[in-house]
Amino acid sequence: MQTPSKTGQLRDLEGRQKLLLRLVELSVTLNSTLDLDELLQLITATATELLECEAASILLYDEKNPRLYFAAATGSDPAQLAGIPVPIDSSLAGTIFRTNQPLILNNADQDPRHYSLVSDHVKIKTHSLLGVPMPIKDRTMGVLEAINKREGGFTDSDAAILSVTAAHAAIAINNARLLKSTQQALEKVKVTNQIKSHFLSLASHELRTPLGIIIGYATFLQNGARGESAMDNANHVLGAAEQMRVLLDQMNNLTLLQSDEMEMRQMKIPIQDVLHFAIDEIKYTAARRDLQLVLAFREDPIFVSVDPEKTTLAFVNLLNNAIRFSPEGSEITIGAVAQEKQVLVWVEDRGIGIPVDKLQKIFEEFYQIEPPNTRHYGGLGIGLAIAKGLIEAQDGNIWAESAGEGQGSTFKVTLRITKE
Repeated sequence: MQTPSKTGQLRDLEGRQKLLLRLVELSVTLNSTLDLDELLQLITATATELLECEAASILLYDEKNPRLYFAAATGSDPAQLAGIPVPIDSSLAGTIFRTNQPLILNNADQDPRHYSLVSDHVKIKTHSLLGVPMPIKDRTMGVLEAINKREGGFTDSDAAILSVTAAHAAIAINNARLLKSTQQALEKVKVTNQIKSHFLSLASHELRTPLGIIIGYATFLQNGARGESAMDNANHVLGAAEQMRVLLDQMNNLTLLQSDEMEMRQMKIPIQDVLHFAIDEIKYTAARRDLQLVLAFREDPIFVSVDPEKTTLAFVNLLNNAIRFSPEGSEITIGAVAQEKQVLVWVEDRGIGIPVDKLQKIFEEFYQIEPPNTRHYGGLGIGLAIAKGLIEAQDGNIWAESAGEGQGSTFKVTLRITKE
């Protein structure tokens, strides 16, 4: 037969085991809950259960407006409580926050630091109070309080239990805050991208009408020009207008890619045909800069299943990029070779090259290697982004290689080969 002392010890062990199990369950639950409001309510409910008290509350530190505020309390509206400022220098919670030490008061209503405004609001008269700091890394996030022990007063054992709860709660709240701030930042980026896409679409649409008029009159002047000077002037106007039309087409294509509204009409076609289409579009631009186009591919057809128009546009953008950054009189090589189940296509220039740390960034929208105020080369910085989008939309890959600045660059594309 067990003695009363042994029976009491067994009860204590069972109680501790139950408590430890409940703390483990709390830790798992807290780390799997990322909704901040739900998390705060869970913490207060668990604290009242573990300590067998009447209520619990969470006060968090506001870094922008240095003060404590109630984030949650048993049976209260957090939004209304948040409007009650809790002074750090003259309140019980403020004392716990400043000293970073637990505080037990089993006669809290007689302490001059007791903040009765909160008690009046939650309609709970405070008799006993236990408060502990909520540590996160090297700082204190706030204070977790338990109010009115149901039997007897709060003990050091209660303080240890609440401190463990507060430590887990601080980590969970910090994670939930990080998630919330990340979601808000992503939403802002999404809105900004929508505004940008809308502006690009609107601008490209609205500028087409006046641009069409300019091209029409420039063509009329070109046809009726007499004398070399008049012909040159008309050619300059027409060339500038055509360049602007290319930019508008790029803006429109970018907005279509961003909105996933661009339709791909795939068909089986030799990659050599696509490359010839692209070369035909840029050969006069290359000739004006005395650039030689070197074809490094055989005419034996290598069939791919792509949208010919969109794929041609991708290679036109790659070739225009090579033309823009190549010195006059140099060479641009366009090559293609079959490699098992895919074809490798490349555009190689002898131009200014690309720093190794920029080989990925050059495919970002509007990215320019040169500073905007000291640029020597034109363009909006969207041609490569469009090329990347068009190639990847057809399950292809695109990347850039360069030995560094002044060493030229090579843009490579792979597409799947289709059986003849």
